[in-house]
Amino acid sequence: MRGLRLTLAAAALVASLALQEWRAGAAVAPADYHPSYLSVEGGQEAWHPSRDFDVEWMLPRDPSTWRDAPVAAVHYRVHNAAGAVVIGERRIPGPQQEINPLTVPDVPDVYTVEVWLEDPTGFEGPVVTARLRFDDARPAPVEPAQPAEWIAANAIPYPVRIGRPATQPLSGIAGYAVSVDSSPTGDPCKAADRCARSELDLDGGVEDDTLTLADLVEGTSYLHSVAVSGSGMKSSATGTAVLHVDKTLPVTRLAGLPSGWSDRPVTLTATATDALSGMRADGPSGPFTAIRVDEGAPAIASGGSVSATLIAEGAHEVVYYARDAAGNVDDGGTANGRPNVAPQTAVVRIDRSAPGIAFANRQDPGEPESIRARVADSLSGADLSRGWIGVRPAGAGGRFQPLPTEADEGGLRARWDSDAWPDGNYEFQVTGYDVAGNSATTTRRGDGAAMVLSNPLKTVTTLVGAGGWKRPLPYGRGASFGGRLTTGPGEPLAGMPVRVVERFGPGARERERVSTAWTDGEGRFAAPLAPGPSREVQAFFAGTPTLSRAATPPQPLLSHSGIRLRVSSKVATVGGRPIVFSGSVGAAGCAIPPAGKAVELQFRLPGLGWTEFRTVRTNAAGRFRYAYRFSDDDSRGVRFQFRAYAAAQGNWPYEPGGSRPVAVRGR
Repeated sequence: MRGLRLTLAAAALVASLALQEWRAGAAVAPADYHPSYLSVEGGQEAWHPSRDFDVEWMLPRDPSTWRDAPVAAVHYRVHNAAGAVVIGERRIPGPQQEINPLTVPDVPDVYTVEVWLEDPTGFEGPVVTARLRFDDARPAPVEPAQPAEWIAANAIPYPVRIGRPATQPLSGIAGYAVSVDSSPTGDPCKAADRCARSELDLDGGVEDDTLTLADLVEGTSYLHSVAVSGSGMKSSATGTAVLHVDKTLPVTRLAGLPSGWSDRPVTLTATATDALSGMRADGPSGPFTAIRVDEGAPAIASGGSVSATLIAEGAHEVVYYARDAAGNVDDGGTANGRPNVAPQTAVVRIDRSAPGIAFANRQDPGEPESIRARVADSLSGADLSRGWIGVRPAGAGGRFQPLPTEADEGGLRARWDSDAWPDGNYEFQVTGYDVAGNSATTTRRGDGAAMVLSNPLKTVTTLVGAGGWKRPLPYGRGASFGGRLTTGPGEPLAGMPVRVVERFGPGARERERVSTAWTDGEGRFAAPLAPGPSREVQAFFAGTPTLSRAATPPQPLLSHSGIRLRVSSKVATVGGRPIVFSGSVGAAGCAIPPAGKAVELQFRLPGLGWTEFRTVRTNAAGRFRYAYRFSDDDSRGVRFQFRAYAAAQGNWPYEPGGSRPVAVRGR
């Protein structure tokens, strides 16, 4: 307690000394004895949405000591804008430097706070004032202007005007807060009743009411707006506008476009679809579809479809495009100062004229059977993959028989096999096409003459062949076939190939055998024929571009069957053991029939003919075997001759033939 009394006594002594010093030489003039730097949190010009203000100041300083002058109390009172005192004078003991909070009445107004100091002698210095701007009133709702039904890509950035509030609070309108989102109930500010300064999108006052939206999401969005007072209070309700955005061009397709040249007028139809704003017809300013041909005026129809017919020959550039309900259009023009996307293009080619066509003016002496025709077309060009050339007897009427026709340089070419036609005059017809499908037909040469040829066109030839075979060949023996090739007058044709064809009958392993022989200086030829089954032989001369064909009549070349017979004993005992006949049938160049080759076993007595006593069949290898017992007593002492005979048989390509006889004596 003693320490506390000493501390209080010391403090009293210090205060007494300070007061004596203050009274002795008042270094602070009365006019300077006031709060300095009186300030309001946020500034005196700033509006506050709250009634509570934080007011601060600094105490005066004694110039002689640079210490705060003694302050016994601080006084303040508050006036409204009309000058009436709303908060009476209040005294705060001690050297205070703030009032926190200073709560003004709940009526929005521009209040004035008066602050002055009281020194220890009771002297009160001059008054210092500061403004307290209070406004908690919320602005009236504002409605953004409702945009067009759809906003197109070329309308972005898109300006949106915010409607001004019908009434303004005391603090005025600092600006507007705007947001765009996918919710119809969104809000541009986080707080329920006010907006931060950073949340303002338009901060130029009530007249700064137009916002440009730099980017918008395709589809449906919602724009929300509020007015914000000078104190930061926002509109009592949020205004909302619906934004329908379509930034995608309509999808336009062109139907009726031919794949190449067309031989008739072409009708094109452009059809446009749009998944968002759509293509429903809606008058001159609504959606449309257009087709423009070359540099002509476009054909335009409201809605999503338009057609145009092209008639003139030649290649035409077709441009087609469409505008959807939002205004997206790909016409290559400009909108809102920006270029539109270039339109789609296609090319239509029309050729309605027939090609020019004519036979060659004369035949090629080296190829008189070559029939050539020129086909030309100045637009689509000649289509040499189509077309044909035909022939018929001159003056006979009726249809032309088509000839094998192929593309030739600049036209068509066919080869007429004049050798296959009787002598006489023949007329020809050609049909040609251009790429567009137009066709033309003519029976005339390029000089206007009728395309008629007289047959024979080529030098006639004669082919004579002779085998010299008067009877069938023995089994296993070959032959030769020869002849002579001459012109009609009998002039020999040397160095010419002659085809020799051997045709074999059923049962032979080969159906045909071909060999080539060449004529000598006399026009003669010869071809060896290998052994084998019976056959038919014929020689052919195929002709040349200037020589006619020729052939010999077919000549038969017959071959005997080859057969052998053996006997187990040359003596047969009547009533004794049987003797065995065995043998084989040759089958060169053929196969033994599936059921075997039939072989007749025959015998004869001196001076008599052959008599069959048994028919047997060979196995697959052509061998046969038969046992025979002599039982007739009349056979004793008789000398018999036996043979095997291969008779004619289907699928057996040999002539009938017998083996050499074998003798057996009975005893």
